[in-house]
Amino acid sequence: MANIQMVDLNGQYEKIRTEVDQAITNVVRSSAFINGPEVKDFQKELEDYLGVKHVIPCANGTDALQIAMMALDLKEGDEIITTNFTFIATVEVIALLKLKPILVDVEEDTYNIDPQKIREAITPKTKAIVPVHLFGQCANMNEILSIAEEHNLYVLEDTAQAISAKYTLADGSIKTAGTMGHFGCTSFFPSKNLGCYGDGGALYTNDDALADKARQICNHGMKVRYYHELIGVNSRLDSIQAAILRIKLRSLDDYCDARRSAADFYDAAFADVSEIQTPARFADSTHTFHQYTMRVPAEDRNHLQKHLMDQGIPAMIYYPVPLHEQEAFDHLKTGNVDYPVTVQLSKEVLSLPMHTELSKEQLKTITQEVLNYFKNK
Repeated sequence: MANIQMVDLNGQYEKIRTEVDQAITNVVRSSAFINGPEVKDFQKELEDYLGVKHVIPCANGTDALQIAMMALDLKEGDEIITTNFTFIATVEVIALLKLKPILVDVEEDTYNIDPQKIREAITPKTKAIVPVHLFGQCANMNEILSIAEEHNLYVLEDTAQAISAKYTLADGSIKTAGTMGHFGCTSFFPSKNLGCYGDGGALYTNDDALADKARQICNHGMKVRYYHELIGVNSRLDSIQAAILRIKLRSLDDYCDARRSAADFYDAAFADVSEIQTPARFADSTHTFHQYTMRVPAEDRNHLQKHLMDQGIPAMIYYPVPLHEQEAFDHLKTGNVDYPVTVQLSKEVLSLPMHTELSKEQLKTITQEVLNYFKNK
């Protein structure tokens, strides 16, 4: 049996190596490294896949969030409501733009932002909501979109972990993660469900004016070369990464199916273990399982992680320190807000290996060692 990895990028690459190697060679021979034909083709193919009017490729997912906020003309001091249980990128761009992050708690079952907590956090200074579709499953967008409409707020979806997830809206229509708000923002970091072999990202929108402005911001604020109408940034997806993403996009549905199959295996193996809470699956959203993150008793979590790692099985904690406890955000502490669910999750969550190349033999080994821990503790 091959070594078990948290993410097996090399195994995935071996299956598409001939196509990838040829695509990279073609870009090098063309010398169209920046905004070349591969970028334009990838943009169009991703628009078609997502069912969205505009995809704006950029350098990484963090840039995508920043560019989206810049395009909305948010002003210093404007309040942006987002989740306390996520990777720091979601919140650091808010702080970098001198906006004010308002962190709220999450739902116990899905780990996604709690709409009721959003409602409670709205003030006259609130301008936007940034739901994060964590671990591969959409947040409660029906409620979030309703709140946003009621209070005239922007919605920026952070879909870095949930590309291709499908969501059923209240009117019965089905949308892809990232296409329901004013902007969707994603990352093509190598470990993502759709990942390149370096850094990459994109914004999505159905708004023509916002798309035009975001494209300008990505390119130093230019529409016409050397004529700068806006203060922008330099954030571009290079042609080699676009060429790789074009190949992998063709297999994205298969990749997500493989992840769901692995998640089904985990769910079945742990169904009778009272100490394990497997990931909830929200009825309105499909789950793409960027991570398989379960909950175990706090007193067991670190011991179980060590047990697995002693057996050569990687297991990760996403995320061990809530954002409100991070030193970088000390200045946001008000002393009168608590986050009981987020704090509890940070003590209980554990993510098992999850990728497209997991074999049944590997899954059996992983699950058996988890079962052994609880049987023998």
